[in-house]
Amino acid sequence: MGKSDHRSMSAVLAVLLLTSACIPTPDRAETRRPSPAVPLPKRVAVPPPSSSVPPAPEPVAAPPAPPPPAVSENAPVPMPPAWQVKTVAPSAIDVPSSTYVVRAGDSLRRISEQTGAGSEAIARTNGIKPPFTIKTGEKLKIPGGRYHRVGKGETGIAISRAYGVEWMRIAQLNELQEPYVLREGQRLLLPSRQEVARMTPDQRAAAFRLDIEDLITGSEPALATREQPKPPVTTPKPVAPTVAVAEPPRFLGRFDWPLRGAILRGFGNFSSGQRNDGINIAAERGTPIAAAADGVVAYVGRDIPAYGTLILVRHGDGWLSAYGYADSITVTRGQKVVRGQTIAKSGASPYSPEPQLHFEIRNGRKPVNPLSYLPSRS
Repeated sequence: MGKSDHRSMSAVLAVLLLTSACIPTPDRAETRRPSPAVPLPKRVAVPPPSSSVPPAPEPVAAPPAPPPPAVSENAPVPMPPAWQVKTVAPSAIDVPSSTYVVRAGDSLRRISEQTGAGSEAIARTNGIKPPFTIKTGEKLKIPGGRYHRVGKGETGIAISRAYGVEWMRIAQLNELQEPYVLREGQRLLLPSRQEVARMTPDQRAAAFRLDIEDLITGSEPALATREQPKPPVTTPKPVAPTVAVAEPPRFLGRFDWPLRGAILRGFGNFSSGQRNDGINIAAERGTPIAAAADGVVAYVGRDIPAYGTLILVRHGDGWLSAYGYADSITVTRGQKVVRGQTIAKSGASPYSPEPQLHFEIRNGRKPVNPLSYLPSRS
């Protein structure tokens, strides 16, 4: 190739480079603009609204139940939990938003039956406070949404599994509070079909993964309209899972140590990113575990694998204590216990061979540091 050819080729390349420099390239920051951050409920991602709603996927099948806990010779075999005994068929209805004019003889419950919306949701929307008085001729806003009518004996956990959404999401939507007792005929607001349709498989599977919050707020069976919870039993005899049991009316204000031993792990967050909602106490396998305060046994079982065999005791005024890693149990759900009474024998963590007790104190759903409520060991 001669010098003239080299000069021609160099000129062509220069033109191409100049031309390509004038072609705009898309900016990633513009083409993939992040969505604004929105505060979300615990473990639930709320999808953005859309006018087109794809069909909701089929509910995720529940995982197989873990083996039953060990029991002492004198304790009854624990019965299956209420949400396994009384399952729920999805029968929710979609209620449009509307306005209702109060008629003579109306009540919020009657308006709920006529419109399909929950009486509690109607009260919240219209700012109606207890004793929920309404006047003839008053115009009420009826909040639209998807509502499930609670049947007798149904639990919040069973309802959440019927629709493939987490129970705490439903509890938050309905602003449920202590003592978290559902009533037959109550209408619960559910996540919208749009939200459910956009849930990931993992989010839908989370409906079948329980934590202590779920047990506190969604494990008791719904009562009939005028039914009252049954008083606790004084001996470890079986209580039907579909029977709601009354808790102590008030907390006596004192916790004691469930057993003595070195603190293996304290309360709170750790640098590893893990969190401990209680304390772990070293104890030889088979050491008696005592009730930390007077109360009623609310739960015994292995439905949360991380806790092994778990016992929950309600103490009144929203206070609750939890005992994990039990090797055997001596009490049953619905049984009245007193401070210092043996409720189980200690075992070991499913993740550690070292024998220990996991112990929690909760005020409502909130875990608190047990060391702040237990007497000094000095």
